[in-house]
Amino acid sequence: MTAPTYDSVAAAAATLAGIAHRTPVVTSRLLDEIVGARLFFKCENLQRAGAFKFRGAYTAVSRLPADRRRAGVLAYSSGNHAQGLSLAACLHDVPATIVMPYDAPAPKVAATQAYGATIVRYDRYSQDRVAVAGEIADRTGASIIPPFDHPDVISGQGTAVAELLTDVADLDVLLVPLGGGGLLSGSLLSAAALSPTTEVFGVEPAAGDDVLQSLRAGYIVEIPTPRTIADGAQTTRVGDRTFPIIRDLVTDVLTADDDALRHAMGLLATRAKLVVEPTGALGLAAAIGHRERFAGARVGIVLSGGNVDTAVFATAH
Repeated sequence: MTAPTYDSVAAAAATLAGIAHRTPVVTSRLLDEIVGARLFFKCENLQRAGAFKFRGAYTAVSRLPADRRRAGVLAYSSGNHAQGLSLAACLHDVPATIVMPYDAPAPKVAATQAYGATIVRYDRYSQDRVAVAGEIADRTGASIIPPFDHPDVISGQGTAVAELLTDVADLDVLLVPLGGGGLLSGSLLSAAALSPTTEVFGVEPAAGDDVLQSLRAGYIVEIPTPRTIADGAQTTRVGDRTFPIIRDLVTDVLTADDDALRHAMGLLATRAKLVVEPTGALGLAAAIGHRERFAGARVGIVLSGGNVDTAVFATAH
């Protein structure tokens, strides 16, 4: 597969035009005061299927040849990619099977089923989801569309920040949630082309800082499945395709712990009236935790998703 570039991001944007929502950019004077910076929130929590993942999933499905579509698509995901791919498959009239962990948030499971996908469950702490998906693909001939390590997925995800940088000029900083790196690597391609002076930071859960470890080590570090409320970033390793882009273009990687995520979720709900899941709140949590670093800056923050379990949302403060 050809490595993604900004040209492929632009091509994905053309594919998504009229299909994906061009999500709004929201500001909040009160949140600006808390951080001491000017914040611009790209609201992918308001995207179709509730997260940015729809962008990459739709792009990837649209690129499949007709014969491969007939055999169906297959993914492994804790929720947002599951929902995004299920909706994308539905819109293309393609059957979808999703490998989801037993502890995936109930709303994400329900939404995935509502889009018509078949769900296969697994234990994220004792089973390898890639192996489970591989067995199904071998048996059915379905095409695996991974949640982040795929050039079409990366290109699709990059369209969110491309929109943000078109809508808001002269951003000093971008804060992007980070799991396997699909959103961050696509965002980096867009930033390098559209706003090369903007510093781009990935933000991952403190319990799952594999990308930070990988950058420091100079090679991909794999960790045990992290225990964090940020279920969208419970990855054990960065992707083989996403890591080189991140390594070459990212300013740095920051982390936020679960308490910081709960606090950020609460602030977004009460100050900006936005429902954001823990992974989606990583950027604001980092902005608050690193106020001194971003003081006075114009900061773009990607709110990557809003598919939060009500029990988790109830812990926000």
